[in-house]
Amino acid sequence: MDDDSTARLVHHAYSLKELDIENPWIFSSFGIVSQLASIDAFHDSSRSRWGCQITDNGLCQISLAKCVSSLTSISLWGITGITDKGVVELITRANSLQHLNVGGTFITDESLSAIADGCPRLKSIVLWSCRQVTETGLFVLVSKCRKLESINVWGTRVPLDCFIGLLTIRPALQIKPQGLPLNVMLPVV
Repeated sequence: MDDDSTARLVHHAYSLKELDIENPWIFSSFGIVSQLASIDAFHDSSRSRWGCQITDNGLCQISLAKCVSSLTSISLWGITGITDKGVVELITRANSLQHLNVGGTFITDESLSAIADGCPRLKSIVLWSCRQVTETGLFVLVSKCRKLESINVWGTRVPLDCFIGLLTIRPALQIKPQGLPLNVMLPVV
């Protein structure tokens, strides 16, 4: 699927709640399920995210769909053709977002800032292998997204002490992958 065909599909899905572009053959929604998603043959790994042709232009087109403000979940996992430009455009209009997966993309702190400013309901975010994300962006995200419960930072280039700092801001935050040695005693204030 390319930018135009994906955007057309989303524009016609008025009650779409979940947008999963990591595998371009699956779009799930609350009440509307693409016929392709119900056919197991379309879950073939040869049509995985690596074949997805979505770019920033496609995300900008999708951002104009009426359903975007109602989306509660967006997954853009592994879509290497997108950057901050497209993600920021989409996220600034997705103000009901609770779950976001941008793992395996080339986003930076610019996207994290837009997410922090535009997604007050965000509960979970996957930043798996987002190597351009820094501790500054993570601090902004965790500070502003007050409902954030879980963050997957596996494969980022952020130092361990950053995660301890994030837990100081939000002690109940689940930082994944589990097993990071973060079980240090924090001072009681």
